[in-house]
This record gives sequence, structure tokens and C-alpha cells, in this order.
Amino acid sequence: MQDLLSAAAGIGVGLVVLVAGGELLVRGASALATLLRISPLVIGLTVVSFGTSAPELAVSVQAAYAGNTDLAVGNLVGSNIANVLLILGLAALIAPLSVSSKLVRFDVPLVVGASFLLLLLGLDGAVGMWEGVLLLGLLGVYSAWTGRQGRAEYEATQVSSGEAAPTATPRRRGTLWHLALVVLGLVLLGLGARWLVDGAVAVARLLGVQELVIGLTVVAIGTSLPELVTTLLATLRGERELAVGNIVGSNLFNILGVLGLASILAPEGIPVSEAALSLDIPIMIATAVACLPIFFTGHQIARWEGGLFFFYYLAYMTYLVMDATEHSGTGGLALIMTAFVMPLTVVTLGVCTVRALRARAVSSR
Repeated sequence: MQDLLSAAAGIGVGLVVLVAGGELLVRGASALATLLRISPLVIGLTVVSFGTSAPELAVSVQAAYAGNTDLAVGNLVGSNIANVLLILGLAALIAPLSVSSKLVRFDVPLVVGASFLLLLLGLDGAVGMWEGVLLLGLLGVYSAWTGRQGRAEYEATQVSSGEAAPTATPRRRGTLWHLALVVLGLVLLGLGARWLVDGAVAVARLLGVQELVIGLTVVAIGTSLPELVTTLLATLRGERELAVGNIVGSNLFNILGVLGLASILAPEGIPVSEAALSLDIPIMIATAVACLPIFFTGHQIARWEGGLFFFYYLAYMTYLVMDATEHSGTGGLALIMTAFVMPLTVVTLGVCTVRALRARAVSSR
């Protein structure tokens, strides 16, 4: 019992330190992006999303280096599912979220493509070092292109508004201060990741629960807390495009950056279990694909759509817990979701998409 309490305390302390480190990193990185004249949407897609994904990066890399590779996969897959279903769901319940046309045309399809790529790379049972190099290379190309586009958009906005650029001296001082915040945030993230991984592995072993399940639930939700805080705050402050951009960019970074670096550092690469291939990764792909019609219809996430996301997340968590505890009702829940709830959702989204297309066709005449 004492070992279990110690492990749980380690998880709690690790989560607190992770959130603190992520907060410092996001603040410093966001301010640096502003000083470098990047548009708000691009800040959400790159700097903020990469910063809020730093806990996932720290945890997965630490887990991979320590040989707990199931935890690494479960963490990033579970975080991507939580980002869409839990975080966007809760944010949309607070207020409908605006979605940029750029996200619909470019960034969300990239997340869908990256999700399918993860499934393909894992079909042979592992993501190896050279596959990790490929993922990191794709992330570099995306970041460079998005940064260039954001700089052009920002400069166009400044010219049209007639605002002057900040002077060199304040920019230099601000850069040093925010760099210090970034460094401190990274240090705290490293410490928090180690405590969280050690505690999660200890709890999994003491309770006889698979590390994949721990990664998909406790660790995934814990490392998604920075995204949750950032998205909810952005929603409450009216920065709703930033909220959605944060989630989309974070999911892309988790697959390309987190998995890429973890697979390079892991001695034998990152094994991908049959359970992840048959259930969790397909669910991650389904959540990414579901964003396309929801984002497309009216370029916003309505409250009812947010409620649907949140309901699915609760159902997914319930299934994981029931499956881990070998509950007799697990098969019944899976049957209800696959035979009734999911088809009804597909039909509803299809009808909404057709209506949106007809409305656009009528308005363009």
C-alpha cells in the first residue's frame, strides 16, 4: 500500500511540475513568436502547439529511453484522442469555436495523413530509427513552410494597418527574458516527465494494468493539461482560432515530432502493439477524419458538436477501464457504439455536410 501511495504521489508531483514547465514554455515561446512577427493562427499551429506538446515529448522520450515503449505509444495516441474529443469538446461547449479556412484546406488533412502514416509504419510491429528520421524531416518541412506563410501574413497585416515595428532594444531585452522562460520550462518538463513516467510504470505494475492502458488514460490526460488550459483560456478570451490551431498543431507535432524523436532514441525502436493497431490508432484516425466535416460545415465547431466529442471521449474512457478490469459488459458497450451510435453520427455529419454544400451553392448564384 505504501508503494502504491508513493507511486501515486510521484504521478501527482510530476503532473504539477509538467504543467508549470509547460506554462512557462508556452508563455516564453508565444512572446518570442510575437517579437518575430508571426501571425496569431500560426503561433497556435506552431509555437503554442509545440510548447503545449512538450510534456508529451518529454514523457514519451523518457519512456522510450527507459524501455517503457508501450507507455510512449499510449501517451501520444491517447493525447491526440484527448485533444480532439475532450479538449475541443469542452471548449466548444463553452462557446462555438471559429475554424480558419486554412485549417480545413491544409492543416487538418495533414493531421489525417500523419495519422494514417503512423498506422502504416506500425503495421510491421515497430517504428524504427530511420522511420523516426522521416517523421522529424516532415515536421521540419511543415514548420518551415508554416513559419514563412505566417511571417508573410503578419507583414501584410502590419502594412495594411500602418503599425510600426518594435524598436531593436526592447526586442533584444524581451528576447533574452523569454528565452530564459523557455529554458526554465524545459528543465521543469524534464523533471516532471521523469517523475510521471516512474510513477505511472510503478502503478501499472502494482495494479497489474497494462502500460498501454496507463499511457492512454492517466498519462495522456495529464500531459494534455497544457493544451486544455491554453485552449480553454483562449476560448474564454475570444481567441477561438488560436484555440483550434493549438489542438491541430499539437496533434501533428505528437505524431511527427514526439514519435519521431522517441523512435530514434529507443534502442530497438518503438514497438506498436496489436491492441494499439486494432483499436486505439484507428480511433485516433477516426477523430482526425471527423474534424473535416465538422470544421467544414460553417467553419466552426458548434456546441452540439462539442457535446458529441465529449460524449465519445467518456465512452472511450469507459471502454478502456472496463476492458482493463475485464468487465462483463465490455462487449455490449462496444456493440452499442459500433452498431448504433457511430453510424448515427456518420449519418448526422453527412446530412450537415450536404446542407452546407447546398447553402454555399445557393449563395454563390
